[in-house]
Amino acid sequence: MTTLIIGASGATGKLLVEQLLTSDQKVKIIIRSAGNIPDHWTGNENLTIIKRNITDISVEEMSGYIADCQSAACCLGHNLTFKGIFGKPKRLVTDSVRLLCEAIQKNSPSTPVRFVLMNTAGNCNRDLNERISFGQKIVLGLLRLLLPPHIDNEMAADYLRVNAGQKNPFIEWAIVRPDNLTDEEKVTEYSLHKSPTRSAIFNAGKTSRINVAHFMAGLISDTGIWRKWKGQMPVIYNVSEH
Repeated sequence: MTTLIIGASGATGKLLVEQLLTSDQKVKIIIRSAGNIPDHWTGNENLTIIKRNITDISVEEMSGYIADCQSAACCLGHNLTFKGIFGKPKRLVTDSVRLLCEAIQKNSPSTPVRFVLMNTAGNCNRDLNERISFGQKIVLGLLRLLLPPHIDNEMAADYLRVNAGQKNPFIEWAIVRPDNLTDEEKVTEYSLHKSPTRSAIFNAGKTSRINVAHFMAGLISDTGIWRKWKGQMPVIYNVSEH
């Protein structure tokens, strides 16, 4: 299996690449610069590095990159700087998800491509009509108005949920929703849920990035895990935080 990953130079994206390479999977990554990736990646025969800015890639070009891939993953996020939060592109994740989906559909693969999107527990799965408190609704409304990255995450998830949908012949998807992200060195026990079991605003749990990467790699490479969660938005917590 070959997986195309965007956002591979980010904190979680790097860990996902490592998880797949350790499992002897083939990986393609699209990055602006090789300066932010580990040196040992450049010598790995299972890794193809494409140095391009995702915002400059056309559907035609992307369709060529993903033509031989059976899965794709997006770990993109906005840098936590003033420019990263309020500057362009404000719809980085949404536009990238749309680009990948249009490229996949242009290729019309004989077997649906697995698309795994990293998102956030602060985003509701509107297919399930998840209930949140009035206070959380107020805070989320303010986040939509004041912080462009939040609505970008919502729109990216909705693109898969609504535009790709549940019966797309070319794309199957899963949207992974971690809570408050932490850095740990090793994979630990984690729990998965169809919906949040705690408030992402007022009672946030913790999810280590390496656990997120481990679960995303499982979705990509393990058919049993994929069948259980495809078309859903699983929430992931470290067990110690559930």
